[in-house]
Amino acid sequence: MAVNRCAIALGSNLGDSLAILRGAIATLDQHSNVAVTQVSSVYQTAPVGGPPQPDILNACALLKSDLSPESLLRLLLLVETEFGRVRRERWGARLLDLDLLLVGEQQLKTPILELPHPRMWERAFVLVPLAEIAPQWCNPLSGQAIADIRATLSDDGITRLTDAQSWLKAP
Repeated sequence: MAVNRCAIALGSNLGDSLAILRGAIATLDQHSNVAVTQVSSVYQTAPVGGPPQPDILNACALLKSDLSPESLLRLLLLVETEFGRVRRERWGARLLDLDLLLVGEQQLKTPILELPHPRMWERAFVLVPLAEIAPQWCNPLSGQAIADIRATLSDDGITRLTDAQSWLKAP
């Protein structure tokens, strides 16, 4: 199977969110079919939709994987569960949220997965960190570069907490 370049979004707003994001990256990187190649800075953002809840720490990561998109999604869901994620309500507070954004230039729509992620293009909390690490990656649907799409969105309410080089190091 071919090795694909993949992009994921990470989020957490319960518990020690920075440690949870750090642990999720380490867990993914230890998987035999996944290599984490780049990680963005961490950003603090206000929650979008859902019930009142704490601000969210968001980041994005680039991976290389020979897993199918569906298998990679199952791995992301497994990692969420390992870190205590219980799905109770849509857009509710969570210990860990991992979203598969892009897998190469693939376009896919199944009952469990849509690629590219259907709402990522409207979400500054996804595009700000993703544009930091993959500005020239293009939306497979429109051909627009991520940096160009990101430039159309307001980044009000998004605060960079830590740079990409320092947050993965344990305190």
